[in-house]
Amino acid sequence: QVQLVESGGGLVQAGQSLSVSCVASFGTLSDHAMGWFRQAPGMEREFVAAISRVGRVRNYADSVKGRFIISRDNAKNTVFLQMNDLKPEDTAVYYCAGRYTVTGSAPDNGYQYWGQGTQVTVSS
Repeated sequence: QVQLVESGGGLVQAGQSLSVSCVASFGTLSDHAMGWFRQAPGMEREFVAAISRVGRVRNYADSVKGRFIISRDNAKNTVFLQMNDLKPEDTAVYYCAGRYTVTGSAPDNGYQYWGQGTQVTVSS
């Protein structure tokens, strides 16, 4: 059974940084593109960032470009999202997602596997 478990969420002030991570139980993480999505109260879930199977390609939503960094360590079955210069509008539940793929892309949709989410709250 595939599992994705996020950790590292919390409460920070605007302008601070926070890192969240996701440990995957895939047999081979490198067979999967990985992504981060978020959902704020009353809003639909939205794409944040994605990384290709071996990390050569990264894709970011415009709202986080230049502030967030996605990375992965396939040997440790772990994906990271470093969030810098956080803003109150970044407040949301952050979800890790995985998508089996044979390509080297970092897609913003079509993910089959999802974690339970971790709360990130940014105070002003």
